[in-house]
Amino acid sequence: MTAVPSRALGALTVPAIGYGAMELAGAYAPSDDAVADRALDAAMDAGCTFVDTSDSYGASEHQLARLRARHGRHEVQISTKFGLRPPEGEAVHAFRVPWSASTFRINAEPRLVRGYAERSLRRLGTESIDLYSPHFPDPEVPIEDTIGAVAELVSAGLVQHVGISNATAEDLRRAQTVHPIAAVQVQWSMWHAIDTDLLARCTETGVGVVAWAPMGRGFLTGTLREVGDHDYRRNVERLSGANLAENNERFAAVRTLAHDLGLTPAQLALAWLLHQHDAVVPIPGTRSPERIAENADAAFVALDAGALVQIDAALEAFEPVGDIS
Repeated sequence: MTAVPSRALGALTVPAIGYGAMELAGAYAPSDDAVADRALDAAMDAGCTFVDTSDSYGASEHQLARLRARHGRHEVQISTKFGLRPPEGEAVHAFRVPWSASTFRINAEPRLVRGYAERSLRRLGTESIDLYSPHFPDPEVPIEDTIGAVAELVSAGLVQHVGISNATAEDLRRAQTVHPIAAVQVQWSMWHAIDTDLLARCTETGVGVVAWAPMGRGFLTGTLREVGDHDYRRNVERLSGANLAENNERFAAVRTLAHDLGLTPAQLALAWLLHQHDAVVPIPGTRSPERIAENADAAFVALDAGALVQIDAALEAFEPVGDIS
């Protein structure tokens, strides 16, 4: 196993690059347990031993239970999330977030939180969850109440660290009045900026940032030329038809910079993100063992001031066509 440099998410120490398991649920292309096992084993071999999942990602938690059986309980750190699949018969709270045209259904009422956690623990085959977060703030439930229920799980030994996901600076401030927050999970990449108020709050209070979609849903790898019929990204304006072709053309300068620096575009995207903040941990997801190893190598890339100026100038000139949602 490769030793990837570590970073701090609050009091939780993890590799600088983790692994996002959403793709193993078949969001981009059909997947199965054999595909998942190969990818997860490759992540362990590459040193990306911090794995993010959710109780809404199909069989992902079961797959991580098998991973822990193969590699050992203490070799894998698991972040999982809850609330997007309320139990049968429970109320569903519908809402949209600013970056998405999709309607989400959630219930993060405190009385349900322990049940969510116990079901995840059974699927994961473990006695405690390393990092546990509501998948989204529930618009019908004060976030203080949801986090209060998670804090009770910490006291019971079922959860080690508390996080929040897809949250605002105000959400974070309110959550912190109830319990220390280790990390906020948000979308952040070369073509989707983090909210500056949220980042400032994280910096001021020692909260880490888990960056989901750090590859821009695959676009920033420089290899995405079309999106399949069964790929949910067909609904993303930036990745559809003529927009995807136009965006690839506009991104050429960044791809050239990556080549000049001896990096792949994916490595540049991750290395650039790691240089934006000392406590950001990207969680790229891919089913390819080769790409997983390539991504892990980005943790060792040092970009000097001159390179960062060039990259930022190229990104400033890159104006994507279409919405990111």
